[in-house]
Formats: sequence, C-alpha cells, structure tokens
Amino acid sequence: MEKKDLKHIHLIAVGGSIMHNLALALHDKGLKVTGSDDEIFEPAKSRLAAEGILPSEEGWFPEKLDASVDAVILGMHARPDNPELKRAQELNIPVYSFPEFIYEQSKDKQRIVIGGSHGKTSITSLIMHVLQQLGRKFDYAVGAQLEGFNRMVKLTDDAPLIIIEGDEYLSDPIKRIPKFHLYHHHIAVISGISWDHINVFPDQDIYREQFRIFAEMTPKAGTLIYNQDDEQVQLVSVPRNPADISYIGYTVHEHSIKNGKTILHTKKEGDVEIQLFGEHNLRNISAAKEVCKKIGVKASDFYAAIQSFKGAAKRLEKIGESDSANIYRDFAHAPSKVKATSEAVKKQFPQRDLVAVLELHTFSSLNRNFIPQYAGALALADEPIVYFNPKTIEHKRMEMLTEQELKDAFQNPNLHIYTDSEALQQHLTSRNWQNANLLLMSSGNYNNMNLEALTQAVLNA
Repeated sequence: MEKKDLKHIHLIAVGGSIMHNLALALHDKGLKVTGSDDEIFEPAKSRLAAEGILPSEEGWFPEKLDASVDAVILGMHARPDNPELKRAQELNIPVYSFPEFIYEQSKDKQRIVIGGSHGKTSITSLIMHVLQQLGRKFDYAVGAQLEGFNRMVKLTDDAPLIIIEGDEYLSDPIKRIPKFHLYHHHIAVISGISWDHINVFPDQDIYREQFRIFAEMTPKAGTLIYNQDDEQVQLVSVPRNPADISYIGYTVHEHSIKNGKTILHTKKEGDVEIQLFGEHNLRNISAAKEVCKKIGVKASDFYAAIQSFKGAAKRLEKIGESDSANIYRDFAHAPSKVKATSEAVKKQFPQRDLVAVLELHTFSSLNRNFIPQYAGALALADEPIVYFNPKTIEHKRMEMLTEQELKDAFQNPNLHIYTDSEALQQHLTSRNWQNANLLLMSSGNYNNMNLEALTQAVLNA
C-alpha cells in the first residue's frame, strides 16, 4: 500500500506505550486516526485526549469499522480473537503489526535497527540525540520518552533515514514474529544477548536463534555492528559473507572516572566529560559512534553532541541528589541488565553504600525455572533487596516463590525479600542515607509506591 493512499487508520490496542505514540505521530501527519482499547492508562489517556483522538469509551466496537478505514494496526496487547480484528478481516482491510507498518512507511528510507537484550534503547537514544543536535532530518521509533522529543515515534515523507529500536519480542498476537525481523534493516546493531522472555523463547538456544536470523538478514552492502565482548553475540555475528557485508565490532570506550564523573579519552578531541556512566553505557556510546560514522557524522561532532545527553527515561535516570546520596531508577529487570546497572552505580561511587532494590514483575523474572539466571546479579550491592507482589504471581497464574528460593537463585544469603510495598517503603524511608545511594530497578511500579515521597525522605534523611 502506498503511503499517499492512507487517509484513515485504526489502531487496535491504541493505549499501549508505543501504540499511542504511533497514533499521535500519524495524527501529526494529518491523517484521520481512530483507536480502541479495553483499558487506557496515563500518560496515554491524557496525550490522546489532548489531540482529540482518545476513544469515547473503553472496549471493542467492531460495528465502528467500515470500508472507509484504509489500514488497521494491531497492537500486541490485543488477543487473536479480538472482535475488531475479526471485523477488519471480514472487510478485507489491510492489517499490520507495529513493525510491519513502520517498514511500509519507511521503504524508501535508510533503515537503522538497534537490537539486543539490553542497551538498545540507550543506543537508539544516543544516535537520535546526536542527529537532533546536528540538525539532521530523520524519523524514529524508540521505546522510551526522551528529553527533547515529544513523541516516541516520528514518520515523515522527507526524512532520508529512520532510527528504530528493534525489540526481539513478538510483533503481534497473530504472526508472533520477533519485531526486529520485520524492519529489514540496512544497518543493524546487536548490543548483547542474554536470555529473556521465557514465556515465548523457552530456552537460550531458541532465544539466541532470533538474533542469528536478525544478523543474517543484513543485506549485501549492509552493515552489522556488534558487541565484540559478548560471547553470545559473537556466536551469531561471525562474518559469513565478509566481501558483501561490513562487520564492525565495538567494545568499552576508553575512559576514566574522577569524582563520580566519567571522562572519555579520545585521540583527536582530547578528554570529553559526559553525563552517562557505567561500563554498559560506555559500550553503548561506542556502538552509537560506529552507527553515526556510517551515516556521515564526524567524530568531533559526535563527541560535542553527546556531552549534553542525559539518558533515556528510566535508564539510570537520576531522580534525586544530595551531598551524600543519589537516587536512580532504571527499567532493568532481566538478569544481565540488573547486574550491569547495579555494578555501574557501585563502581561510579565506590565510597558509598549501594542499596539496590529489584522488583520481580515480568513473566520471566517470576518463573522459578528462570530465576537462577539472576545468580550474582546483585553481588556488588551492600544492601540487596528483592520485592515482588504476590497478587502479580496470582494474576499470571504462576507458582508462589519462597524467600529461600530467591536467596538460592541469586546466590546471595544477604538478600532481603519484601512482598509488601508499604513495608518496603517504610524500611527505605527510615534508613540512614548518609553516604549511600539508592537504585530502584523495575519494569513495574512497586505496586504504585510513591517514589516522590520516597525520594524526599531519602534526600532529607
């Protein structure tokens, strides 16, 4: 379907994080946008309402779909038997998953796809920040809200390239294909491979195979940029057609840490102070630099631009600071992310105690067959804490975890376990925070814990 033919697009499960951003991006282009969902939370509700495209009521209404709809975009949150999906199929309306639609809208652009179990949001964000600082035209699709960008998706007719965060999770409830297989990249990045999504990929081999397929989709004259320090990445990135494809490995950027600040060491630009920290972020910077080099960004411009980059939301985001304590929150939930993030904070502030709080919230993290993957993940924390909500386990229809199981899985006898968020908050607010940092890691919200109140209590301790 040609882009010029699209006038009316309907989104099923429009309330999702990336889906409502796509709806807003299409509305920005002047298209008629409608949508539906059985539940819509903030900030999606307010953002859709502000543009006049919030559904009048929650639920599914197949009778509202007719032949005037040019395309339907199906969110992963919808079920295969969704009544609106059935109606669209009856009317022969083209149905796209999110990645399929992004591809259709960017066929005439250079497509750069950032994949990996961890780091992909930060690498995508770094590249976007640099290009924005340089005034370059580009489209994008990224999984986090970034400072300086009012949307997580942008689609235009004139941008020559698009930067895409390539998630390995499934594209939609029908085809169930990993998203990053559907973008058909020209330039790809694989930042790391660490088994996740046990509900979809039951073992490490099946999970790694998705990345091998992604790597082998790199076309002739294309580029594969990969983390050469990751053994699993090496297994899928071994050059097969070195004459046809450019293979570029990257590692940790040369640096030093002085008084809690990270300084990059460069050959021509001298020392460059940045706001990011942690070994994983120093790899992310190296990956972003290689991508930017491939699309014509000079090294001097790259280093000048990244000095003002503060990071993506909930990616080692500093939410509070005093003379003796910092508070960070991070989306980390998979074992490799938890380990990298907690190590980053401890190594950046070795003289301070680290209180690391991890919420087990995802299907994988609450699965007793998967939790041994967390062995040693909180080893550098002076006070390691794990929280989970028993109601979440009940809702997911999983077996309840015991305190001993978790201590054995993390291989950490000092692990503190909380199942009551109020008790956890009480513990944290009553603690002595002199010369100590708090790291909150979760893809959830600690059962709606008041982080603002917690932050003030820590800073005023």
